[in-house]
Amino acid sequence: MTSEPIANYALLSDCRSAALVSVSGSVDWLCFPRFDSPSAFARLLGAEAGHWAVRPLGESSVTRRYVDSTMVLETVHTQVQGVAVVTDALVLGDGRRGHDLGADVPGTLVRQVHCSSGEVEIEVVFAPRPGYAADPPRLVADGHRLLVVQGGDGPSRGGTPQDASEVLVLSAPGPLEVEGHVGRGRFRLQAGDRICFALQHLDPTRDAPAPWTQDEIRRRLDDTRHGWTSWSALHQSYQGPWQDLVGVSGRVLQALTFYPTGAIVAAATTSLPEVAGGARNWDYRYTWVRDASMTLQALWVAACPDEAGRFFGFLAAAATAAASRPGNGPELQIMFGVGGERDLTERVLPHLPGWRGSAPVRVGNGAWNQRQLDVYGELLDAAATLPEFLVDAGPGTRQFLVRAADIAAAQWQAPDQGIWESRGAPRHYLHSKLMCWVALDRAVALAALLQAEEKVPQWKAERERVAGSIREHGWNTAAGAYTQAYGSEDLDASALLLAIVGFLPANDPGMLATIEAIEARLTDERGLVHRYRNADGFTGEEGSFLLCTFWLAHALALAGLTSRAREVFERAAAFANDLGLLAEEVAPDSGELLGNFPQAFSHIGLVNAAWAINTAEENSPGGQGQLGPRPDWTGRGPSGQ
Repeated sequence: MTSEPIANYALLSDCRSAALVSVSGSVDWLCFPRFDSPSAFARLLGAEAGHWAVRPLGESSVTRRYVDSTMVLETVHTQVQGVAVVTDALVLGDGRRGHDLGADVPGTLVRQVHCSSGEVEIEVVFAPRPGYAADPPRLVADGHRLLVVQGGDGPSRGGTPQDASEVLVLSAPGPLEVEGHVGRGRFRLQAGDRICFALQHLDPTRDAPAPWTQDEIRRRLDDTRHGWTSWSALHQSYQGPWQDLVGVSGRVLQALTFYPTGAIVAAATTSLPEVAGGARNWDYRYTWVRDASMTLQALWVAACPDEAGRFFGFLAAAATAAASRPGNGPELQIMFGVGGERDLTERVLPHLPGWRGSAPVRVGNGAWNQRQLDVYGELLDAAATLPEFLVDAGPGTRQFLVRAADIAAAQWQAPDQGIWESRGAPRHYLHSKLMCWVALDRAVALAALLQAEEKVPQWKAERERVAGSIREHGWNTAAGAYTQAYGSEDLDASALLLAIVGFLPANDPGMLATIEAIEARLTDERGLVHRYRNADGFTGEEGSFLLCTFWLAHALALAGLTSRAREVFERAAAFANDLGLLAEEVAPDSGELLGNFPQAFSHIGLVNAAWAINTAEENSPGGQGQLGPRPDWTGRGPSGQ
């Protein structure tokens, strides 16, 4: 059973694929050539599912960091007899800088070991298991090169079987011994010595290349560091409280970006559980429309408008293409693959036991064809965050956004599955109604850019109907708060968005009562917020949600309660690991990180809450902070006037 704590992992990325490296030096997750490709290493989900360890023999004390505002990982192993520094990176395109990060990447993971003092003996255990470890591969030693071949019993071409389904090539500083499906080696280093490894993913139809030389690996590692440094220098200008955490979060969002399209995946992994040993295990390696507006706001703060524009461009193009296909219904699809794929059919991998026995392990996501009415608001709010994008947008994009507002106007009274993607019966969720209001509110504001001024009277009238419905049915007198769904007394953290999206001023009495109720009755003993506490059809108590805790901090800041906002923010931020990375949840018993990792939504919540607190403090005393440079929606009442 896999038991390594989730917080022990570091993320590597080349803006196309991702790897997770444990604090002990083992690559336990790697997907080539895309985030959603089958894994080459998956020990994260099963002890026999593949890993690649490079570490000193014997006991070590370990420290690690990302080098110079990059996603290049440096792990220092200190022993009595010597010190080994392991540097890991997914290689960027040669010479690529700034906005070109992710172009021409070679699909290569490099690892360098430097003995900085004394003497160390390095152990290498290379156990690849391509294809989610369904079948063991063949390892073929060829001098300093080790071929990993999945399938392919046909004739060889340039060292590669022509009908292979997967080919990896490991370049090493010396031969590795092959024992079955594992390559092993030991290397003794003196002070000043360096050894390097490079694992390349190959197109099975092409000849296997010559091994990367030690000098070439060192050069490409250095070039990758310069690439990330150039991106950070161009993009990361936030100055305010928690600047380092905001900087890390911005780099995480860039690291989770699929360069060819601008899509941002929700997380780098699949099936890391929301409840240890439970079945709340989902594949998050896709892009959710739901995340759009909050992602764009975070990109404004922690990255730059170029990334925000590319992300919105992807969403608009994918959603427009999906909506225009014959046979599609009128409603917007809620999520897409990183290449714009529509069909994300979910399946189970029964041969993988899951992290700490948390089965099933799933790939694909069955929520892709759910009805979630909130996505219209997210999409229109994203457009309102980037109105300049609409100036140059083609008529197809404008028409699609107009259609989205019209669908929100027509469908807002219907039940749906809600923001948390319930797999039970549809309900009238407050958050879904709220985001339909947002869709209409933003459409009214954008009408001139959308060339749809004639729609404004209809949109305004329907916006008033939605607002009246929320005021009448969203508030629950028994609960003393806005609640999860119409007619329900159950609290839900998504009600905090009533203030964050500008439906209610944060200092409105009903909004303040909702904030107080959530803080009093929806938090755990650590002061972290649960998304809800009512039964949802799954067994086991899930953890508290870091995103929801950042929402609470954000709402408190908008209400001018900045001291409380800071306290709540710091409770959540304290659960970042030593590299500043956050998962989705915190376990109710152990306080461990749970859920897919690192989680974009948690980092988005951190960035937006930090900005809101900073702005509120600058505007104090008594004023509400605004998330600039987005349009000034916050503080407008539910009438929209």
